[in-house]
Amino acid sequence: MTSHVLVTGAAGGIGAGICEAFAGEARVTAADVRAEPLTELAGRLGAGTLVADLADAEAAAGLVDRAWQEYGPVDVVVNAAGIYPATPFLEMTAIQWDRVQDVNVRAPMLITAAFGRACAASGRTGSVVNIASGAALRARPGAAHYCTSKAALEMLTKAAAVELGPLGVRVNAVGPGFVTVDSPANPVTEEYAAAVSANPLGRRGLPPDVAAAVRWLAGEEAAWVTGAVLRVDGGASAGTNALPLHWSGTSEVQRA
Repeated sequence: MTSHVLVTGAAGGIGAGICEAFAGEARVTAADVRAEPLTELAGRLGAGTLVADLADAEAAAGLVDRAWQEYGPVDVVVNAAGIYPATPFLEMTAIQWDRVQDVNVRAPMLITAAFGRACAASGRTGSVVNIASGAALRARPGAAHYCTSKAALEMLTKAAAVELGPLGVRVNAVGPGFVTVDSPANPVTEEYAAAVSANPLGRRGLPPDVAAAVRWLAGEEAAWVTGAVLRVDGGASAGTNALPLHWSGTSEVQRA
């Protein structure tokens, strides 16, 4: 059984759902930049809290040590924090680009490296689960920074798995499709949600769908799994059933 789970981006959406999934079986430390909803979550779940702005490299690099010191040794890290601004490519500035990379890629790198060092120093094994996205596979208008960051996060997952595996630290990722979260941190229009959420199973994802995959990857049943990206997207990455047959007949060449 997992004893201590550190979750970033925990104040809402997928991160909060992950905290809820672990709360009945583990000590949870919830980290987020938003103090008020973080406090509310902690009150409901009995979780520890760490307020941190992961766009700040020092805050990200020190998060694991803070959790370790305030709440005890960490067994699992879930990098769920992420930002998803809408910025047309021709209007994107270096500052906007860098902020998305800082939160979505640099922070998980710094947190994972700190966790690996802490595990090595204490002789403990551990597990990291990164929250990627279907945007790593398919670009979207206004999201060049976000799509790039999630593709980078998937490669970071593999690279970290290779280097941390000998230390007994597994690193995996979950790649969700569109998940209904109603988060004020990353709002989307219904028009966008309808367009991006089509999948063979015919419904939008929910935070518990992602949380179940995270729990499995973090747990002992996945003890021989590392460097993997588990798609939890209703089959969206496999293809689409929203298209008609490309033709209804048989040409002369196609006939047997």
